[in-house]
Amino acid sequence: MSFRKYILIALFLARGFETYAQQQSNVLTLHQCLDTAIKNNLTVQQTAITTDRARIGFAQSKENLIPTIGGSIGRDLSTGRTINPVTNTYVNQSVTSDNYSLSGSVTIFNGLAYQNAIKQASLAYQSGKMALQAAKDVVTVNVITSYLAVLDAQAILDQTKSQQSVAKEQADRGEILEKQGANKYASDIYDLRGSLQSSNVNLVLAQNSLSSAMLNLFQIMNVPFNKDAQLQPLNAEDLQGDKDVTPEQVYNTALEQLADVKAATLMRQSAEKEVKYYKGQLLPSLALGYGISTNYTNSNPIDYTNQFKNNYGTYVQLGLNIPIFTNNYRRNQVSLAKLDLLNYKDIEENTKIVLRQSVELAYNSMISAYNRYQALDAESQAYTESFRISKLRFEAGVLTSVDYITSKNNMDAANLNLISARYDYFIYSKILDYYQGKLSF
Repeated sequence: MSFRKYILIALFLARGFETYAQQQSNVLTLHQCLDTAIKNNLTVQQTAITTDRARIGFAQSKENLIPTIGGSIGRDLSTGRTINPVTNTYVNQSVTSDNYSLSGSVTIFNGLAYQNAIKQASLAYQSGKMALQAAKDVVTVNVITSYLAVLDAQAILDQTKSQQSVAKEQADRGEILEKQGANKYASDIYDLRGSLQSSNVNLVLAQNSLSSAMLNLFQIMNVPFNKDAQLQPLNAEDLQGDKDVTPEQVYNTALEQLADVKAATLMRQSAEKEVKYYKGQLLPSLALGYGISTNYTNSNPIDYTNQFKNNYGTYVQLGLNIPIFTNNYRRNQVSLAKLDLLNYKDIEENTKIVLRQSVELAYNSMISAYNRYQALDAESQAYTESFRISKLRFEAGVLTSVDYITSKNNMDAANLNLISARYDYFIYSKILDYYQGKLSF
């Protein structure tokens, strides 16, 4: 074999591997879609920033208990008649003096305001983390329902292709019989052609529905649309619903498990601590201060080092601050904090009300979809058997094309409705799983 042939074979294999790799890259799993959507979702990103701010606020609230320390260094230059900073006498000369000081203070008591601020910030941070998880959960639900919608559309497309194949088979058979003059009625060939064209229209509509469902999924992931992308099918055990659970069971579980409810409760508790914090600001505060200082001046004949060592002094002070009148600022802060608390109580209560209504709606929709699926399953089986018999009778020439097409349309509609009901049941089941904190694949 010549060297050129080796090159051609190598290029062919490389192209094959490249095509295979490209095909594999176009197949998306549910977990890939979830990771991408959560990573790219702006609401999740903004909530993460808010949570980080709450984390920093919590850290600062604890650090407020740490004593404060500050230092200062200053140099003064004066000419003419001035005071000697060491002897405290007037001199008439240029005087250079340096001053050094180090001071600090710590709050001993301020009505437990700092302690309540720590609790308030801690609860706010915990609420932020729950809000972040809730934002991720919303994206997760949207991705899963959209993913199932794509699989639903794909199943409908596959079923439509099968229906179109049957219609084409009968239309081709009708064309042959028409040429042979063997069709029973003159309208038979036109009925079969019309049925085939209807199947073609349904195929286009199913393809468009699949494309729209896929586009919606890509928009949720916030990535450019890839028209060649395909979704990895889910295992049968992943598409199971729990129709035996009750709405009350789901709601009670959601109250304990759902991140959105936890976030609302924690924010209400944080607001309660905020009221206590501002009430503490109304009480007197006690602080301990301390410091050390030294200085140097060129008007003193003693050298710099000795002055630095000999001129230092220390102090300790205990200060009591009593807020007698502050333009009602602190009392208004308490009033505003109480209003915030009322607001967060309403938010918590409304979250629970919306949750109960959403659970009841999802449960009712799931049961309706399940009952519809059960009824359509029986209908599909009946129409499938009816069509099998009608096809045999039509091919035997004892059934009109109109009756045959009617039988086929009944079976097709029943099969498509069965697919939609099945996926509706799955979708609402997953929504109920979300409310119970067990949403997983």
